[in-house]
Formats: sequence, structure tokens, C-alpha cells
Amino acid sequence: MARARLILDTRKGSKNAIDGSFPVVIKIFHKKPRMIRLSCSTSIAGWDEKNLLLKKSALANKNKDCDAINKANYQKLHSAKSMIDELGDTLNKIDVDVLVENIKNSWDKKLDSKIKKNLSNGITLNECGQILIDRKLKISKPATASWYKGAISSFTKFNNNKEVKLYQITVTFLKEYEMDRKAKGNCDNAISAYLRAIRAIYNSAVKEDRFIPQKNPFHHYKIPTSRRTKKKALSKDKFIAIRNLSYKEGSTLWNTKNYLLSMFNCRGMNLIDLAKLRIRDIVGDRMFYGRSKTGDPFSVKITQEFSEILSFYLKDKGDDDFIFPIGYDGSVENYTKYRSDSRLINKSLKIIAKDAGIEERITTYYIRHSWATIAKNLGISTEIISEGLGHHSLRTTEIYLKDFDNQVLDDANDLIVF
Repeated sequence: MARARLILDTRKGSKNAIDGSFPVVIKIFHKKPRMIRLSCSTSIAGWDEKNLLLKKSALANKNKDCDAINKANYQKLHSAKSMIDELGDTLNKIDVDVLVENIKNSWDKKLDSKIKKNLSNGITLNECGQILIDRKLKISKPATASWYKGAISSFTKFNNNKEVKLYQITVTFLKEYEMDRKAKGNCDNAISAYLRAIRAIYNSAVKEDRFIPQKNPFHHYKIPTSRRTKKKALSKDKFIAIRNLSYKEGSTLWNTKNYLLSMFNCRGMNLIDLAKLRIRDIVGDRMFYGRSKTGDPFSVKITQEFSEILSFYLKDKGDDDFIFPIGYDGSVENYTKYRSDSRLINKSLKIIAKDAGIEERITTYYIRHSWATIAKNLGISTEIISEGLGHHSLRTTEIYLKDFDNQVLDDANDLIVF
């Protein structure tokens, strides 16, 4: 009677010369023995001889979806045994090679069409990611494009510098990546950021029918929770100390001081939005702009201090001219220059902080949180602060200004900056 058994082929000639692993095979015995090699391999320590499966805890099985592999191996073994039972007395008329050939054919016929499509779909993470990167660059979102690039690079490095195929991304693969990053000292926030980028790329490929997964790993794997970083804020007294500093008109420090105070007067405006301001954005006593991060429209009353600062920058300029020297048109081509300018501004802020007797190492992002913190200390309601910043809280997605009219926001801003 023919027999089929799942084993690890530990014969000397079967050993992989590169990693020392042995193939998992189905051994068929019908008058003579034959081995049907399966698609997986492992070390002797990685094979559970008693239960005939790959050990999840074994080092040799790192980055392998052992559950899926073991299930597939068992299904093939069951299929081989079923064929032997069904053939019955017919086995006496065929030799072992014919039996093996028919077992293989039965596997191929029973292989689900979706699984076959996945196995033949060698689309890579880099290919899918590049589609999203190109889209972001087309709409002048270089920062988001850079986020995708960084995540892909990190995953490729983890995969021994080999391109990652989408079907390789399993729950096990994601967990191993997470552990590897933690072992290298990466914080949860950095790991979470890259995993969210990979999830976006993966899900985009699925939604747009470029890839059909057997099981979406992101439905079963929890991305590490990002810890809230401690927000930095300057007190109102420290802003007064900065106001009192005197620098030569037109100098780098003079400009940087003006940038800082302008952003503060505009309810914690981001530097990139300040850089994009043009003369045409000034309408009467208001500044109108769209926040780069979300595209949300903002309307800010020009305070007395902001008006005095603007007076230095509006001379001899047309409607399309940038207000400040750091002008950035939002294009991909000029993004590198903007990043360089922002680094120089943050370096200048170190000097300004020292000159003002401020011990903190301040950056442009301090200004946004400082505005919110000072508002909170003045007793201004959370709802008005949220509207002023453009979102409900520091953790939620930013929203349009809608629930409070401009007068309420203008009064709140006057209380904060004066």
C-alpha cells in the first residue's frame, strides 16, 4: 500500500549550502520512495518532528508566516493521502513516478485561483509606493512623499536590502520588523510612523486591485501606539524678552525674530505657511491663507505688531511677490531649498533664545504650542483654542474653521499676543 508522510529531508545532499537549511518534503513510498519537495525549508532545530510542522519560535523561521506554511503543507499532505485512498487497487497498475505526477497535478488543479494570482503577482512594495510618491509630488506634497520613501527604505533594509514583495508582508513579517527596529533603539513613534506609511501603500494597492491578498495583515496586526511627545512652549514673558531684542535691520537674526513674532501673531502659524504668504493674501486688515498640511482655509486679523512687521516687507512688491525672503512656492523643485532655509532659521532661533535669556532650545514649532498654552493659561476655552489652531485637539485631524466667527477668534488672538 502506498504511503505519504511529511518530513524534513535531512540528507547531506539536500542541505542548502548558503544558510544550512533543509527542505520540507512529502515522502511518497509506493514500491520505491520518492520525495516531493515543498516550497519551504528550515533547520533541524526549526522542525517539530512530533507534530510535523515549522516551529514559530525557531531562529531559522524568522520572518516566516509559520501558520500559513504549516497549513499549506498539511493541505498538500492531506490531498496526497486522499488521492492514494481514492486510487485503491488502481495503484497496482502504476509506478511511483506516475503517482507523484498525479499528486502534483491535483495540487495545481485544487489551488484556488486567487491564491494562484497572488503567487504569480510579484508586485513589490517599492513599485506600489512609487505610485503614491509620484502622486504626492504631483500635488506638491514632498514631505509626504519623503515619508513613503523613508518607510520603503527601512523595510528594504530589514529585508537584507532586497525589495519587499507585497505577499511577503505578513503579520509575522511586521512583528519581526517591529522587534528588529526596537532592538536597534528606534522609538515607538518612529516605528509607528513607518508602519503607517507601509499600511497606506499596502491598502492602496489592495483598493486599486493591483494586489489581492489572501489575508490583509494589517487587519490582524496592531501598529505600536505613538506616544505623545512632550510639547514645548514659551511663556508670554519670554516672548516679551524676544520682542525687546534689537538686531540690525535686514540681518538674519532680525528676519528670524520677525518670522517668530509673525507666526505667533497669526495664531501659531507654521513656518511653511509663513514662507508661502504673498502680497495678494492680504485683504484689508486680514491675512488669508490655506494651511499646507491640510489645505484648510484660515483668515487671521492682522494685529498691530504684525502690521508693524509687515511694513518692512511690503515695500515695492507686487501682488504675486512673496512677503518674506524665505518665499516658498510649494513646488517639489524648491522643497530642498525650503528645508535648508528652515534649518538655518532654527539655528538662528538658538542664538535668539540665548540672547533673550531663554534656556530652552527653541524651534519654529514651539510657537504653535506656545500660542495654545498661553491661551489655556489665560482661561480661553478649549473650543476657541481648537478653532484657532484649526483642529479639535493636538491629536485629532485638523478641521475647517466653522463653529466660531472671526470676531471671537480675533478677540482671543488680541488677548494672547498683547
